[in-house]
Amino acid sequence: MSTDVPTVADALASAPTDVATAPAGIDYHPSPSHFDELFAPDGSPRPGARALIEELRRLGPDGLIEAGRRRDAVFVQQGITFETSAADGGGSAVGGGPGGPAGTGTTAGPTKERPFPLDLVPRVLTGEEWRAIKRGLAQRIRALNHFVDDVYHAREIVREGLVPWRLVVGCSHFARAVHGIRPPGGVYTHVAGCDLVRHSDGTWKVIEDNVRIPSGISYMLENRAAMARLVPELFGSYRVRRVDHYPQLLLRALRAVAPSAESEATVVVWTPGPANSAYFEHAFLARQMGVELVEASDLVVRDDVLYMRTTRGLERVHAVYRRIDDDFADPLEFRHDSLLGVPGLVRAYRAGSVAVANAFGTGVADDKAVYRFVPDMIRFYLREEPILENVTTYLLSDPEVRAEVIGRLDELVVKPTDESGGRGVTIGAHATDQELARIRLLVEAHPERWIAQETVDLSTVPTVGPDGALHPRHVDLRPFAVFGERIDIVPGGLTRVALREGSMIVNSSRGGGSKDTWVLEDGADSERAGAGGFPVADTQPPALPDLRYGEWTGQQQQQQQGQGQGLIEPQRPGGTPAQPGHGDRGAG
Repeated sequence: MSTDVPTVADALASAPTDVATAPAGIDYHPSPSHFDELFAPDGSPRPGARALIEELRRLGPDGLIEAGRRRDAVFVQQGITFETSAADGGGSAVGGGPGGPAGTGTTAGPTKERPFPLDLVPRVLTGEEWRAIKRGLAQRIRALNHFVDDVYHAREIVREGLVPWRLVVGCSHFARAVHGIRPPGGVYTHVAGCDLVRHSDGTWKVIEDNVRIPSGISYMLENRAAMARLVPELFGSYRVRRVDHYPQLLLRALRAVAPSAESEATVVVWTPGPANSAYFEHAFLARQMGVELVEASDLVVRDDVLYMRTTRGLERVHAVYRRIDDDFADPLEFRHDSLLGVPGLVRAYRAGSVAVANAFGTGVADDKAVYRFVPDMIRFYLREEPILENVTTYLLSDPEVRAEVIGRLDELVVKPTDESGGRGVTIGAHATDQELARIRLLVEAHPERWIAQETVDLSTVPTVGPDGALHPRHVDLRPFAVFGERIDIVPGGLTRVALREGSMIVNSSRGGGSKDTWVLEDGADSERAGAGGFPVADTQPPALPDLRYGEWTGQQQQQQQGQGQGLIEPQRPGGTPAQPGHGDRGAG
């Protein structure tokens, strides 16, 4: 990627700034049945949002419309666009996902480009709110890490009867090839992005665990950079905690778990290639960390050691941040027809000569049926009560539970256990009779492949409409954590917003967007924010001559998964070579 291409920050700095600033009123009506994050039920601003609301009032609809025009013009100029399908429809109560048959994640119809959907009203979390979320996430990630280690070794939680073994081995991402392997440092879940929602009573609930190949962090970083340029006045009365140090946290975690090296450990970011829809994030993170972005053709295993091909010859690699599914990682151990893998990589991993993040086999903890047992994992491994609640979840392999769920399909959310990004999800309250009949047949045919959940009333945040007015729109939250010598959780995360009135579909490919997420400094946190909300780095990242903050390639960020495996004895599909595009759990 050429380094003389203007960055997003450069483009925003040079764009016209004639934003209207005349004071104007805000005619906003929070939903009485949902928790609004900026306004109380009586319509008054919540304490932490008062200054923000006053600044939005000063900007008024015209100012917000003009800032939105600047955003769209610059995003189109820089290729920050998103592909949407004319056939998009359906989705999930939280994540949403591409249309098409359940479990396929396919879309049909022509696509069109639109500017990256960043809403200009941030989500605001107080320091106290964030500390509770942070403690709950750290607790959950520790328990999931214990679980992954346990199922590939002692199986203590299975022996205690807390998690059925048949459920574990039935997970499509359970990896027999790594049974008995303990990764360097004993860390499996190096990067996690758990999805949270706020219920109508104000409590936080975890809707999904993403510890296999979570993505979306570049959205979070770009949102902050764009907001600081587009509407800097919104930051004026706040001390907002920094997020731009995530790449350095990730690099530190990768080096912490890397096998010993004579000098500094060599870290690489492994991508399936430019055809992958999240390729821009792979390149973005490699550039931000100052490490090489590699494909399978750049890597080779010799004597159980992983090397990278360079112009100077082979260079040993100590840690790999992979953005590719297990199935495609090593044709000698997983899919034999994969064109994306590195033969012998699992052998090197087994020898302990290379760290792989996230660890092979971690996807077993992503399964939506396994999600049902995470509170039990916390109690079993940590001897603690869960800080963050699950959404009530029903396993449909139980005949009695299944019968009850089928009688309530119009009230529940039904999800396939091995999909993500909203693929195959049916929201009963929004489904047609035909859709309910179809999901009933699918559940009855393969009940072990489905779960049902109670519907959660997602909270709302004021969102700018086409007319510049503010309207309540539903949101979720994906905070990001890195696990090396310790668990570091970046303050805030990726807030996804359903831009359509009444919609619960927050993923971008289905008409959703995102927001900058502010965590306010209150003096009780270790990270500091400078006056006016702009971050002051405690430690500055290394100066790199080609480091460019905020470059995009205009590719859709959305996960593309490999085909699922069988329930008890996984069957590897054959015949057609695996093609680029398999990997990430998307933010979409």
